[in-house]
Amino acid sequence: MVARVGATRTIRVGELEDRLASLAPLQRASFGSTRDAVRRGFLDEVLVRETLLSLGAEQGDLARKPPANFRIERALSGATLRAIRARLGPAAAIPMEDVTAYYEQHRARFEAPERYQIWRILCRTREEAQSVLDAARRDPTPANFGALAREHSLDKATNLRAGNLGFVDADGVSKEPGLRVDPAVIRAAQSVRDAEIVPAPVPEGEWFSVVWRRATLAAMHRSVSEVAAQIRDTLWKARVKEETDKLLANLRAAHLRDFRPALLDAVDLPEGDAGGGAFSAPSGTPR
Repeated sequence: MVARVGATRTIRVGELEDRLASLAPLQRASFGSTRDAVRRGFLDEVLVRETLLSLGAEQGDLARKPPANFRIERALSGATLRAIRARLGPAAAIPMEDVTAYYEQHRARFEAPERYQIWRILCRTREEAQSVLDAARRDPTPANFGALAREHSLDKATNLRAGNLGFVDADGVSKEPGLRVDPAVIRAAQSVRDAEIVPAPVPEGEWFSVVWRRATLAAMHRSVSEVAAQIRDTLWKARVKEETDKLLANLRAAHLRDFRPALLDAVDLPEGDAGGGAFSAPSGTPR
């Protein structure tokens, strides 16, 4: 024992050695220019100071007061998560075999065909489509095309957004959920360049479309070596979450008792505390 603080606190040589060994040489040098100065400086400036402050916290019963208690719980939970991450090791240590397996299972994330952004107005007859096409070509602006789509398009899923079908690949698959585009529309869009309106109405089933190719996304292919770091980061985060969830499940099973979330209905919140949004009880509601 190299120091006693209060009636019960002691600082021992082993603790001093362990703490000093955990420091980088540059950090140790900040406590003195000789080995003896480092030992004495660290003891006085760190260990004794920490122990005295800890003793003061005990005397002030700080650990039982909410602000300090919350910080202690937060520090302990953070240390637990850091221990999990340290046990798993860094993302860079994940073997290439795991990276390649993930790449093969999720190849669609790293490869994509050429896609076209298409706006189209679906009309009932060729004559109506030709009239809309003429109006669109006289004023080829998004505002005018959007107005024409709202007025004429039979496709009520897209007419309020200027007939925007999203980015569509050659098979007619759109990034818009649940939307599939007639191959005739794709072929028509492929016949013009970006920002050009197809010069004639496009038959689409029994109806006719005015088609505007707005832009193109080039085909994408990223090799496994190009995305290895990204995949390792994804795998590492998934493994951290898996280990954390497993630990929490075990701790809940072992320690959580008398869990009655139904009682939360009786908890009153100040106005404006519901997820940051303002709320209040209806007029006349007892509080």
